[in-house]
Amino acid sequence: MKIVLDTNCLLVSVQGYSDFFWLWQAFRDKKITLCYTTDILDEYHEKLSYYFSVPFADTVMEEILLSPNTVPITVYYKWNLITVDPDDNKFVDCAISANAACIISHDKHFNVLKKIAFPKVNVISIDTFKSLITKI
Repeated sequence: MKIVLDTNCLLVSVQGYSDFFWLWQAFRDKKITLCYTTDILDEYHEKLSYYFSVPFADTVMEEILLSPNTVPITVYYKWNLITVDPDDNKFVDCAISANAACIISHDKHFNVLKKIAFPKVNVISIDTFKSLITKI
């Protein structure tokens, strides 16, 4: 299953003591395929460095880049579907370009996507995704 992971969900899932570590482990176990763009990777690294450390961010980035279940995506069209926080559009554009099953996020700015019929982008919480992933 191809997914796009919002930075807020990456941050809470990469620490072994987190209640959401199962998500990062599902990635490691190749139960999901992580789609990303260079803009998404830049944000991942920036936030991981800020909240944890640069060496930790480098380790997570290396794991993402070397994993066989990641797909680098090139976005050729920007949909600009989120106007409240335009920076979130990089995740939406990646999901559309990748034909991903969903974006996993807790960011309320993505709620506007529920009202948009085309292109359809599914946004789900980590908890909802857990119930889906356990069926795989």
